[in-house]
Amino acid sequence: MGSWDSWIGKPLVAHDLVAPAAVARFAAMLDAVPPRQLAPQGFHWCLCLPDAPTAEIDVDGHPKRGGFLPPVDLPRRMWVASAIRFLAPLPIGAAIERVSTVAAIGEKQGGSGKLVFVEIDHLIRADGAEAVRERQTVVYREPAADTPAAPSPSDGSDLSGWEWQRGVTPSEVLLFRYSALTFNSHRIHYDLPYATGTEGYPGLIVQGPLMGSLLLDLCTQQLGPQALAAFSFRAHSPAFAGQALTLVGRQDSGGLALAVIGGDGHTIVSAAGSPA
Repeated sequence: MGSWDSWIGKPLVAHDLVAPAAVARFAAMLDAVPPRQLAPQGFHWCLCLPDAPTAEIDVDGHPKRGGFLPPVDLPRRMWVASAIRFLAPLPIGAAIERVSTVAAIGEKQGGSGKLVFVEIDHLIRADGAEAVRERQTVVYREPAADTPAAPSPSDGSDLSGWEWQRGVTPSEVLLFRYSALTFNSHRIHYDLPYATGTEGYPGLIVQGPLMGSLLLDLCTQQLGPQALAAFSFRAHSPAFAGQALTLVGRQDSGGLALAVIGGDGHTIVSAAGSPA
């Protein structure tokens, strides 16, 4: 742990532009109508993307370790959670500055072995004004001892407690388009032989932020654009390309409860939102 201290608090500053063409492609990926003035909530994940040269990409498709993120000596890494505050919309055409810092690094022993959690804070400014604050959680882990099985479809899941429901089956094309929009070259999302043969999954993994984007789009459909002041999600188990999912939501006294439910009735992603 001590060797990671130098990674805590060191800022990484990146710049970008809310380009109309990129916003239109993001909307097309969601089968949504392209907005004219403000980028959809969740579009910030398409900004200030990693730009490591190809020669610096590791075998898993991620940039090699030891740059901004600490060189954790565990082979598997995934983005498992985010907590976001939407402070102001992102106007199309706005100049973006993102300041990122590693906020915390923690180690624990899980059922699958050693885990290291890295918490990353992002502050996004649009034309100089604070627009988005996010705490992102990345987990590093050992290879799974048992190959996770794809869930079996079931007709027994009870979704009657959810006010909003929308079925979706993420395809390989959807995963590829989201990876292209976010410049995410992690091979578990597009390289089936690698995902199954090397990492031991039964199929291609649906990106966590893609499921977050789908839930944000569900909120937009139900409540209108720029509907949320805050949004958080946490992945509990992987979802796979071709697997039928249900996006669900309801309005509670404390805000919005949201989730991605698998065909077997298990919660894959839990999420919450606060209306603006």
